[in-house]
Amino acid sequence: MKAHALRALRVAMWVAVGAFLILFATRVQWGDTWRALRSASLSILLAAAAVNLVSLALKGVRWWVFLRPVGADSFWLAMRATFAGAGLNNLLVANSGDAARVIFVSRATRVPSAKILATLALERLFELSGYVLMLVLGIWLLPLPGPIAELRPVAITALAALGFFVLFLLSREKTEERVTDESHWSGRLRNYLRRFTHTLASVSTIPRFTAAMVLSAGAWALQIATYQLTARAVHFPITFTGTVACLLAVNVGFALRPTPGNVGVFQLLYALTAAALGFDSNAAVAVAFLIQTQQILPVTAMGVVLAPEFLRKRRHIGTAGAPAGVAVNPLDLPPEQFE
Repeated sequence: MKAHALRALRVAMWVAVGAFLILFATRVQWGDTWRALRSASLSILLAAAAVNLVSLALKGVRWWVFLRPVGADSFWLAMRATFAGAGLNNLLVANSGDAARVIFVSRATRVPSAKILATLALERLFELSGYVLMLVLGIWLLPLPGPIAELRPVAITALAALGFFVLFLLSREKTEERVTDESHWSGRLRNYLRRFTHTLASVSTIPRFTAAMVLSAGAWALQIATYQLTARAVHFPITFTGTVACLLAVNVGFALRPTPGNVGVFQLLYALTAAALGFDSNAAVAVAFLIQTQQILPVTAMGVVLAPEFLRKRRHIGTAGAPAGVAVNPLDLPPEQFE
């Protein structure tokens, strides 16, 4: 019954999102959007795409900072998994590529997946921390649109909560990892959770957290540059404040991606935010399409080139107990499948 309810909820969400996107599409003057796309400067777009790739590379370095102490110290492996995972996120919903790269790195290094998952959780924590910090600074320092400015209490609360959580991780005692009997599934699950929490505590240090925060700031700054360069390529006169507002708006859902690559939703949020700032929404749609083109095509292509086995193996992750050809979410598998 519960599974049916969840499935119905997902279907209802997709129907609602689809309805909003169709309504949005009917109100776009596609002729104006197409003219803006045709006027784009190829050289500036290539520069923006390069900046976006560097931003993603910084995220790979940030993950590597946490992978090293658990025994997965290959910088090249961390970069390959990061690009391949981002490529999968462009093709799937709900950031499923992040789950798949845990298994990819775990199998490549023979490090228990609970430990790899813990390092990814920390990497994602600092991605979120960078976003929340940018949101707080933007609200305080820039004249952002009303809907974003009204998030000030939420942003401050979120930043405080993240700060307390970081302090909690740093204050946890670094103890020896305890492993109990694994003859039963409950014992395996307990050990999986113990490996996860033990890794969180053992990897959490001030130098690593400082490096991760600096890398997060750099990655988000490069995203701002990517958005601004793309707007400049189509002669869209959006200001720095407008670019920051659009970046904050399109990332407000963070890990929630109702469509593959968030296509459609991204354009909707970008255009609505730009229109709220007084810019032409039709040209804004063109900018949003080009931003996503840079984020999807080069990243996915590099993911395939750097880690083709990553994409192939994803189809076989759930071979135990799953029909051939059926995609399985790695997080749905029992812990013993990961070791």
